[in-house]
Amino acid sequence: MQTSPDRHEYPAHWEADVVLRDGGTARIRPITVDDADRLVSFYEQVSDESKYYRFFAPYPRLSAKDVHRFTHHDFVDRVGLAATVGGEFIATVRYDRIGADGTPASAPADEAEVAFLVQDAHQGRGVASALLEHIGAVARERGIRRFAAEVLPANTKMIKVFTDAGYTQKRSFEDGVVRLEFDLEPTDRSLAVQYAREHRAEARSVQRLLAPGSVAVIGAGRTPGGVGRSVLGNIRDAGYRGRLYAVNRALPDGQKELDGVPAHRSVRDIDGPVDLAVVAVPAEHVTEVVTECGEHGVQGLVVVSAGYAESGPEGRERQRALVRHARTYGMRIIGPNAFGIINTSPRVRLNASLAPEVPRPGRIGLFAQSGAIGIALLSRLHRRGGGVTGVTGVSTFVSSGNRADVSGNDVLQYWYEDPDTDVVLMYLESIGNPRKFTRLARRTAAAKPLVVVQGARHGAAPQGHAVRATRLPHATVSALLRQAGVIRVDTITELVDAGLLLARQPLPAGPRVAILGNSESLGLLTYDACLAEGLRPHPPQDLTTAASAADFHTALSRALADDRCDAVVVTAIPAVGEGPVGDAALAQALRSASAAAPSKPVLVVHVELGGLAEALSAAASTAPQPPSDKPSQNAASPTPAAEQLPAAEAAAEAPEGAHLIPAYPAAERAVRALGQAVAYAQWRRDAAEPGKVPEYEDINEKGAAALIDGLLARGQGLTLGTDETCDLLGHYGVQVHRALPAPTPDAAAEAARDLGYPVALKATAPHLRHRADLGGVRLDLADEEQLRRSYAELTELFGAPEELRPVVQRMAPRGVDVVVRAVIDPAAGAVLSFGLAGAASQLLGDTAHRLIPVTDREATSLVRSIRTAPLLFGWRGSAPADTRALEELLLRVSRLVDDHPEVVAVTLEPVVVASHGLSVLGASVRLAHPPARDDLGPRTLPAY
Repeated sequence: MQTSPDRHEYPAHWEADVVLRDGGTARIRPITVDDADRLVSFYEQVSDESKYYRFFAPYPRLSAKDVHRFTHHDFVDRVGLAATVGGEFIATVRYDRIGADGTPASAPADEAEVAFLVQDAHQGRGVASALLEHIGAVARERGIRRFAAEVLPANTKMIKVFTDAGYTQKRSFEDGVVRLEFDLEPTDRSLAVQYAREHRAEARSVQRLLAPGSVAVIGAGRTPGGVGRSVLGNIRDAGYRGRLYAVNRALPDGQKELDGVPAHRSVRDIDGPVDLAVVAVPAEHVTEVVTECGEHGVQGLVVVSAGYAESGPEGRERQRALVRHARTYGMRIIGPNAFGIINTSPRVRLNASLAPEVPRPGRIGLFAQSGAIGIALLSRLHRRGGGVTGVTGVSTFVSSGNRADVSGNDVLQYWYEDPDTDVVLMYLESIGNPRKFTRLARRTAAAKPLVVVQGARHGAAPQGHAVRATRLPHATVSALLRQAGVIRVDTITELVDAGLLLARQPLPAGPRVAILGNSESLGLLTYDACLAEGLRPHPPQDLTTAASAADFHTALSRALADDRCDAVVVTAIPAVGEGPVGDAALAQALRSASAAAPSKPVLVVHVELGGLAEALSAAASTAPQPPSDKPSQNAASPTPAAEQLPAAEAAAEAPEGAHLIPAYPAAERAVRALGQAVAYAQWRRDAAEPGKVPEYEDINEKGAAALIDGLLARGQGLTLGTDETCDLLGHYGVQVHRALPAPTPDAAAEAARDLGYPVALKATAPHLRHRADLGGVRLDLADEEQLRRSYAELTELFGAPEELRPVVQRMAPRGVDVVVRAVIDPAAGAVLSFGLAGAASQLLGDTAHRLIPVTDREATSLVRSIRTAPLLFGWRGSAPADTRALEELLLRVSRLVDDHPEVVAVTLEPVVVASHGLSVLGASVRLAHPPARDDLGPRTLPAY
């Protein structure tokens, strides 16, 4: 048997940190010869019953031969992995490749026997499921395609691990043993199982941080002021429901309290569990603190200490060491350099942050990578909330700082099914795993709105964020996020504007907007803004400045009752002279009318109109009632008692579910928020029917795989030649028009006779390729005389044939020239792009993108989403192009890249889409060996 080059090399890339079912972490790594003592210690802690299930016989201890066998692996035919916490084994798994006769393999085979052993104290944490994912990925990497496992019938837990994994399997029973055989090729079900387990584990890990039963603030100073003392005071003042401790190693003997909180010199001295530790000591002392926390069983850390990756290379290495050290003990970290976390739930009431006051409880989840932006967002939501509790306040807030461990992806996992969160707002400065983020965002957005503003869009991520670089432009990443249902905004002002609308109002059923108000000019501005956002506004209804609250109520009720209306924008300005509309009366009128039609959103544009915004936000103390037809109150009229209450008291008196109307100081801001809600609502409707990835009978996946394997055997990566490109694309039903080289006029004439006239003569030199505007292309050459004359013209204009690299190609039917590209980005994954060919489209950046695999519905929307799409549909009387053929081409290219991750780039340019059919006139393909691990691989936390 030939020896693999890496047979005896330690495969460091198999090392990974994973989140377990209970939210704790474990490290998975290969077992080596240095692990003999750990293996023996681990085995001694396993119960006799578990040992019996593993070896089918009493097996009280491992012999020296066993220890040698279980620690000496070649990392190809024999592999062992261990899950560790605190450096000690808690579970092991191994496979041994078997031959056709069922004995250990003496030659490479594609089947292996697999077996697990999990320490009893750690059973039920999902350790075996995580190990199965990782040993399966290792096996596939080593050419193993099937696992076999023999399990005693009474070992129901291990049988469940195998049967629940989602792989295609076969079960048999013989000699009192259950034999399971299953393929390791990922299936839709196995991926669904893996993602579901990932979700449960990561959501639980965040829940443990946000809802701890006990908190210790480590580094709470003895004198007022300072970060630690401030956090301690904020937790205490918020009325935290759990147990709170202060920790400071410099406390004098005998001091048992700090600010009325039990105080200790070390977390080890605390009598009882500590779920969360807020670390506020200098960076050089954090390692010691983490060790103490890990040994005491602390579940998670919020590290507000600075001096890490944001401070330079030395700090970055300190940050890596911090994460590695914390994960050794199964702890997760928010931070370092974090602003903190907040949970307003009455069951928790945690303000473990530097925010001096807790935001109002509400239904908005807020994530910010920047502490300064987090403060600004909390402040704006507080100010714009107008005293409202339960709707426009915050459910939970996370400021991740350097995002070394817990990221926006983890918090999304938590918010997805958090019953206290209806809307998610995120400020991101970097996306560590865009592929995973888009996957999680799509799932979250299908259940609740997700609004994102991204900082550092046109430059490098902040120094403290270690993220994989993407080669995709920001516009492309934004398009992919929108495809995943993310509401992309450009500023934190827009983030709050959209969040308030989505938290307070229903989603619009369509783009039709009614506009009414007491200012004709403001109504026209709103109308123009609607058109600019792609909405369909009705002509504004001017109620005149003499309008009363009753007039507003009547007009709004009529607009909401109109079946041709999907949303209403109300504009209001202060009245001059006698009988102005009172803020409270107008607010009550609008709320009353809106509550009668709860399925349609209502927005108000107010122009510096006193307290209307707050009056709209403050729920009335009784159910809204329509105003009488009597003239509205003037400025001197007494305000109803309920309206005289301070905003917070009025909110407290409000009936549950009172209808709240968001108010905006400018028409453009209101309409932009409404436009985003309309687009999101349409995405939700489309997501309910996502379409399917078609099956094409003429696709030869196996033939393409064999061709790719043969080509990659030449080297690590290569750009295919013309014939190889045509062969590979042909396996997927994509036919490329032959282009024959024409190094001389005679060769050109011979090529034309072979192809048949009329032909095109093209210069393919890099500076002339696809540049018909430079004159490097001659079309519709009907005979040899025209061909030779054109050949002479090209060489006279642009140089010798060896510089021009001319080719001859048969003429294709006239149509619209388009470009189709697919690329695998290291961060975002596989992306399909489409646009019209030509300089104009390139200058405008008029290209649309979709994540691969693309469904039939997505292919249809891709074709129609570019601004120049009308050229494909008969613009100005031209013949419509065959868009069905174009959509099929997009789907076939998507299938090729999805089926074969070795295809890292495909370009079809130009593709001429005629009235019937299309012609691919140019194509290039690049291959490379795929990475050993990707987002479809086993669950892992980002490596540091």
